Amino acid sequence: MAVEAAPAAGRAVEEEIAGPPTGGGSKGRDKLRHGLLALWSVLALLYLFIPVFIVVLFSFNDNQGRFNFTWQGFTLRHWADPFADPDLAKALTNSVEIALISTAIATALGTFMAMALVRYRFRGRSTVDFFVFMPLSSPEVVLGAALLAMFLTLNINTGFVTIVIAHVMFTVSYVVVTVKARLEGMDRHIEEAAMDLGATEWTTFRKVTLPMIAPGVAAAAMLAAAISFDDYVITSFNAGQTQTFPLFIFGATRQGVPAEVNVLATMLLIVVLGLMGVNLLIQRALARRDSKRTD
Repeated sequence: MAVEAAPAAGRAVEEEIAGPPTGGGSKGRDKLRHGLLALWSVLALLYLFIPVFIVVLFSFNDNQGRFNFTWQGFTLRHWADPFADPDLAKALTNSVEIALISTAIATALGTFMAMALVRYRFRGRSTVDFFVFMPLSSPEVVLGAALLAMFLTLNINTGFVTIVIAHVMFTVSYVVVTVKARLEGMDRHIEEAAMDLGATEWTTFRKVTLPMIAPGVAAAAMLAAAISFDDYVITSFNAGQTQTFPLFIFGATRQGVPAEVNVLATMLLIVVLGLMGVNLLIQRALARRDSKRTD
């Protein structure tokens, strides 16, 4: 007993000499850790947004030559007539039209494909699921060259229509993946209850399923539109004589990018931020309405 009590007595003496434990060291380390994390987050955000800030800033640049790469003074003359270059205006119009058309087609096809893959079990389902992911994993150069070879083999002249076909072909995969994630997290008992109450399959889809997956469909549509509007590689293979906004910018870099490009890019940024704000307000309003119903 005396042998066992000796180590315990020794530890008691050491604790008495050291004094009560303090949390100052751990608090200091936590503050340092949080400070470093905040600094890292700020640096990451600056890395992401500095190019955007430069685009906005140089839309006010009073450039005297063809190039808009060095700051020469502040001006608003580029904002007075952003469509002064007719080629630029046509390229932007083409990009918007292609994005709207391809997004509408890809969203419709991708939504029904996602429903088929999630709701039904059929032979070859895993194979279809595999091929849906192929455009996501394949390099754009390969897709663009393959589509061009197909159009040339079928004697189809490249242009506006081939761009739309190409954009639908690779954006539909993004729609399928996004809508699938929404469908897999949805409770099917609500649809079954609607059909038990006499609703047909089409009525159930229109009044129950579609409203429930609407956020996922909207997110997929916005993603497809952004990818379509921004695409350069696949578009360059299948554009023919049709010029889109990214193709115009790439071509202009050799002769001088006009400041109107920065103006239009800033306008698009403002529109996107406005839509994001509207979406946030709508989501908050819906959340408040749902909370009132539950109360």
